[in-house]
This record gives sequence, C-alpha cells and structure tokens, in this order.
Amino acid sequence: MKAHVDQDLCIGCGLCAGIAPDVFQMNADGKAEAYAEFTEDQLADVQDAVNQCPVEAISIEE
Repeated sequence: MKAHVDQDLCIGCGLCAGIAPDVFQMNADGKAEAYAEFTEDQLADVQDAVNQCPVEAISIEE
C-alpha cells in the first residue's frame, strides 16, 4: 500500500514523520512526503498519521 501527501496542503508540521518514520519523511522544502510503501503491519500507524494531520493532506492508496 502507498500513502500520498498533498504538497499543496502540507504545512510541514512533521507529525506524520514522527508517527510513521518508516513511511514519511520531511523533504528539502520542509514538507512531508511518503517515501516508502507500507505493509499491513504498519497500517495502524499510517492511519493514525492520516487522522492526526491538521490539514488533511495525507491519503492512503491501495
């Protein structure tokens, strides 16, 4: 599975990278990006990042 961060919405708070560092990282522009696919075992953390994103910039793609 893959996550997607909308760069136009992201404010660079870093919450997602803190919750799921194996999936999200901060890029050179100071915004989050999903740099790796994730497994079913990581789904709960990724979903937590989606739910906690203050600007709803993260989505999950199957």
